[in-house]
Amino acid sequence: MLTFDYVAKDKKGRTVKGRLDAGDERQLITLLREQDLAIISVQETKKRESLFRREFGSARVPISELVLFSRQLATMIDAGIPLLQALEILTEQAEKKALKKILTDVKDQVAAGSSFHQALASRKRSFSELMVNMVKAGEESGSLDDIMDRLALYLEKAQRIQSKVKSAMIYPTVVSLMAVAITFLMMTVVIPVFKEMFMDLGAELPLATKVLITVSDVLTGNLIFVLGGAVLFVSGLYYFSRTPRGSIIVDGWKLRLPVVGMIFRKLAVSKFTRTFATLVRSGVPILDTLRIVSRTAGNRVIERAVDEVRVTIR
Repeated sequence: MLTFDYVAKDKKGRTVKGRLDAGDERQLITLLREQDLAIISVQETKKRESLFRREFGSARVPISELVLFSRQLATMIDAGIPLLQALEILTEQAEKKALKKILTDVKDQVAAGSSFHQALASRKRSFSELMVNMVKAGEESGSLDDIMDRLALYLEKAQRIQSKVKSAMIYPTVVSLMAVAITFLMMTVVIPVFKEMFMDLGAELPLATKVLITVSDVLTGNLIFVLGGAVLFVSGLYYFSRTPRGSIIVDGWKLRLPVVGMIFRKLAVSKFTRTFATLVRSGVPILDTLRIVSRTAGNRVIERAVDEVRVTIR
C-alpha cells in the first residue's frame, strides 16, 4: 500500500486536506470520489510518512482508548456540549503523548472548518474507515451521540472476541512450539548418544533407525545452515505474504488449515456480520458498507469475495 496526501473540495466548497492509503493513485481517486470529494491535487508521501512513523510508530490508537474516547464524546454531546469544546476537553485529558498529538490535530482541523469525519479521515492510521463512515453518518443524521455510543459498544465486542481468539490460539501455539523444540533437542542431543551405543553393540539396525540417525547427523553437522535456512524460509514467507499475490495465497492457506482454519473462518464471518449490521444500523449506504466490510475482514480471500458481491449489487 502507498500513502498519499490529497487536497480536495467537499459539496459545500470547503477545502479538505488529508492522507489516505491506497494501492495506487487511481484507487485513491476512486475512494475520494466515493466520499463526494472533488480532487484538486494528489501526491505520494513516502518520506513524510517515514518521519511520522519514526516519531509516533504506527500511530494506531489502542481499542481500549478508542472505546473510552467514543463513550466520553457521546456523553458530552448528549449533555449539550459543543463538539469543538468536547474535543478540547478530551485532548487535555489524554495521557499519552501520541494520542494527545492526534487529538490536537483533529481538534485544529474541526476548528478550521473541517467536519469531524473529515478530520478523522486525515488520520487513517489512527482511526479506521469504519469509524470515519459511522461518524459521517452520525453528522448527516444529527445523531452523533448515538453513533459514538454504538461505536464504543462495537469496539468493546470486537476487543472481547479478539481476546477470546488469542486465548484459544495460545494452547495450540505453545504445544506446537514445544513439539518442535523437543524434536529438535532429540535429534541433536539424544539421538547422537544412542548412535554411539548402537555402534558399540555392532548389531544390524532397522531401516527406520538408520533414517533417524542419518537425519540427526545432517542436523548436527549442518546446524548453522539448517537454522539459517529456517530463518530465511520464515522471512521469505513473511515478505511473500505482504505482496498482493502472496497475501491471497497465504490467507487461503489460513482458511484451509486443520482446526485453526475453522477458527479463522468463524472469526471472519463474525467480524463481517457484526460490522455490516453496525454500519447499516448507523445509516451508512449498503455499497459503502460492503466496501468498508471488505477492507476490515482481515483476510484477502474474504475481501475479494465481498468485493465481488459489491460489484454485483452495484
